[in-house]
Amino acid sequence: MVGAPLYTTCCGLLKQPDNQKPAKGSVKSSVAVRPGEAARVPFRVPEVMLKVEVSPRFARGQEVRARNIHPAGHTRLPRYVRAHVGTIERDRGVQALPDTNVYGRGQNPQHVYSVRFASHELWGDAASPRDSVHLDLWEDYLEPA
Repeated sequence: MVGAPLYTTCCGLLKQPDNQKPAKGSVKSSVAVRPGEAARVPFRVPEVMLKVEVSPRFARGQEVRARNIHPAGHTRLPRYVRAHVGTIERDRGVQALPDTNVYGRGQNPQHVYSVRFASHELWGDAASPRDSVHLDLWEDYLEPA
């Protein structure tokens, strides 16, 4: 392999590890927002947010269980949280459910929640009690615990 590998971030940007040199001819990445500028960037509601009234099924602080589903096709419910219990930390508003929307079966608007899963819930007693995983999950992925 010539040069160091490039890594893709969640936003699709490429970043190079600090201790390696980029391959000759590779595209130089740039920082979208510098740390000192982040507070001055106005918050924008992403276009995925729908402006429809839908009653939330869950409330902040409520315990929920990620459903143990195995759909044929697209889903944004990671297998490692299925059947595990987490806590609603935040309601992120109403969005289209990708599982139906991607196949042209309608937006199926519903609330998306930031759910906190304790690491020991996901990985057992050997996991650090201080760690947790936060996931944004649609209502169809959740049920009361």
